[in-house]
Amino acid sequence: MGVYQSYLKDRATKLLILVVLTLVIQTLYTIVVRPGAAAWTEKQMELVRENPGYKPERSLYVIIAGEEQEATIIIAIWAFVLSAIRFVELRGQRKLLESDLMNLPPGIVIVPEDCREYLRRLQQLPPKWRDAVVPRILGSALKRFGATRHVQDASTTVHNVCESEAARLDAELAILRFGVWATPALGFVGTVRGIGLALQGAQLAINGDTSAVTSGLGISFNSTLVALTLSIVLVYILHEIQLAQERLVLDAEQYADEKLVSRLHTHRSSAREPVAAQASAMTAA
Repeated sequence: MGVYQSYLKDRATKLLILVVLTLVIQTLYTIVVRPGAAAWTEKQMELVRENPGYKPERSLYVIIAGEEQEATIIIAIWAFVLSAIRFVELRGQRKLLESDLMNLPPGIVIVPEDCREYLRRLQQLPPKWRDAVVPRILGSALKRFGATRHVQDASTTVHNVCESEAARLDAELAILRFGVWATPALGFVGTVRGIGLALQGAQLAINGDTSAVTSGLGISFNSTLVALTLSIVLVYILHEIQLAQERLVLDAEQYADEKLVSRLHTHRSSAREPVAAQASAMTAA
């Protein structure tokens, strides 16, 4: 699968998740949230009529019942799901750091003539991990070492590829950053709409009817409360993902230095067996 096709598949999957979440949450709002908010409001109004000094309680249903709150919750849950997927991917890539991807026995060195064999071993990894950070770094270093026959070039390649991988991982968070940004933005839309409704009812409030003002301010405050609460959690999760990605790249660079660069040699000593001889001996055994 090409890079562009992979990009389209990734975006289509994430948009499909958003569509499914929208349908599920819209169904819950229709069946549970809005009927619950209406029933609670009617009950509180009845208690106020019976007891003039009664102070209505707050209800979660009423706080999240508005259209802006629903849209905010949909986007926030979508961002939570994308974050969970990202954490799973990073955890899987970290497991690669615990394995010897090239199956190097202790004391064996790599000379330029062996690079193709070890590249072939990396290419035999499952497709899911073939384009992970660690195999990409190792593969680039092996290609560079095989072409130039200089260990320093391979070491420089490891560092440069790590920087590019860090930038690539950060760029892949773009759609998650959109979700983190859209969450408070939708809340502010509700804030503006609520204030607008309250201002429209100002004339009625002068005549003694404050219902329009209180309703508008309720929309404004509730949408702001929901949006800011969810955005705080999302920003924290985003920072945790960024930290996990930075640690992955730093650990991958150290892994490449220890497992690969330190074993690169321009000439093989007489005490070392060539990689082809290793494979033949293992086959014979």
